Amino acid sequence: MAGHSIPHFQNDGGYRMIQIGVKEFMCTGASVPFDHPHIFIDMGDDVEKVCSYCSTLYRYNPSLKSDQTDPPGCVFHVQAA
Repeated sequence: MAGHSIPHFQNDGGYRMIQIGVKEFMCTGASVPFDHPHIFIDMGDDVEKVCSYCSTLYRYNPSLKSDQTDPPGCVFHVQAA
């Protein structure tokens, strides 16, 4: 499986809000089997967006890199088969 260039985030911890360092990303919900359809979210000029499936509030934080989240551990990693 090819890697993905758009960061994917998950919310296994059930956090109300996750800070991320990008404005275009995919939300996966939680880890399999508790995920939802992986949806593309674009914040545009806004600094926060809510996922329409899991209601996680994503807030842009320019001090974070694309592979960082606050709280930590919310980056989704594709598992090899």
